[in-house]
Amino acid sequence: MGPLLQQIAALKSGEVTSHELVEQCFEVIEAKSDYNAIISTRPQALEEARLSDSSRSAPKTTRRLEGVPFIVKDNLLTTGDEMTSGSNMLRGFVSPYTATAVQRLLDEGAILVAKSNMDSFGFGSSTENSDFGPTKNPIDPSLVPGGSSGGSAAAVALDMTTFAIGTDTAGSIRQPAAFTGTVGYKPTYGLVSRYGMTSMASSTDTVGVIARSTADAALVMDIMAGKDVNDSTTIDLNEELTSLKGADLSTAKVGVITDWLTEGVDPAIVETVESAVEALKSQGVEIVEVSVPELKYALSVYYIIMPAEVSSNLSRYDGVRYRHTAQSSSDLDSLYLKSRTEGFNEEAKRRIILGTHVLSSGYYDAYYKKAQQVRTLLINAMDKALSDVDFLLGPTTPTLPFKIGEKTADPMQMYLSDIMTAPSSLCGLPTICLPIAGSDQKLPVGMQLLAGRRQDSQLLNFANTIEVVLEKNK
Repeated sequence: MGPLLQQIAALKSGEVTSHELVEQCFEVIEAKSDYNAIISTRPQALEEARLSDSSRSAPKTTRRLEGVPFIVKDNLLTTGDEMTSGSNMLRGFVSPYTATAVQRLLDEGAILVAKSNMDSFGFGSSTENSDFGPTKNPIDPSLVPGGSSGGSAAAVALDMTTFAIGTDTAGSIRQPAAFTGTVGYKPTYGLVSRYGMTSMASSTDTVGVIARSTADAALVMDIMAGKDVNDSTTIDLNEELTSLKGADLSTAKVGVITDWLTEGVDPAIVETVESAVEALKSQGVEIVEVSVPELKYALSVYYIIMPAEVSSNLSRYDGVRYRHTAQSSSDLDSLYLKSRTEGFNEEAKRRIILGTHVLSSGYYDAYYKKAQQVRTLLINAMDKALSDVDFLLGPTTPTLPFKIGEKTADPMQMYLSDIMTAPSSLCGLPTICLPIAGSDQKLPVGMQLLAGRRQDSQLLNFANTIEVVLEKNK
């Protein structure tokens, strides 16, 4: 379908119509349904596209995404559509309103065509924990596409859409982007409203985008970003994210996180990242090595704080207020027990139990409180590291895409997929994953760039500039 900016230009020139683009989306979704990237489609998008084509002929149409089709992860509400969060617990639930981030895209003329597959409630790094079945990697259908926004990443890589909206709690946009060779952007915490998003871990949940380029991602982010009266954690957008004027590479200083280029990381990833670093150095970028010893605690901290917040957030799914209700329950306690037993899959139950444990009397101080204290140490350490450089750099994942079923029997191995993405989520830092090359096995490799909080514009500008350098280095 081509990059987003090219698509917008083609629509404006009359080279293509919105109706044709939406039809093309549905054709690709149908032709590539075996990849299981999509949970549901919106047939009404065709009529919405016709209306968009009619409005485009009117003078002075200024909406920035007029007629552009897109896909949304199925944990974001869209009025009148089913929203499942990839779980049987919400199968059949109809959204009563639209998430702010999605509404802002619709207000700019974008056409929603489908909802994408995901790990149930965002619990996973492979999209194998979806109650609608696993999504397959477009590069090799025997491999996972990453998670939990695996459906969104696969949809972009499969050419079902130019961009897709995902959510990222500890890497759920960036890791799928790395595994599918796409661009994934996680903004500063609070830059995009979480209103209308199914809550997982509220202190790290973010809404972001998966696209084909930084420029495409910047436009989408610019539209979604900004304060929202319905989400008190949102922050103002300091400057336009689309002001990609080009960074002066000769004055840029980038810190390479050496803690992420050690034993335990796939050698093909280390080699590819080091090659990308050399390419940046050849363009005048100042490269320094940075060690953040506190990073070794990040995953442990995350897998205490996240389950605790999950346990609290998922308590609302009790068989009474939301979709799934167990039958033949003799009393209220039985209704709660049966509904939650039937509605939640094994990974959801695992995280609820773990979270309830760390919050329980006698364990709160030892686990949850201590984890929050260590989180503060990590935030301070990352802030210090970023005070000496413009950006931090490292691989997005420790491994290449793995086989479907390879890690499902060992949750700890699956959790380790988040080891390089969890830190910026715990610290609220904007982070972008860029595809840098294929490995020796012809599998994609992703590189992360991290910036200080509210430095989204600077990060996108730098990433957009070095994309050309990285492309030539492939």
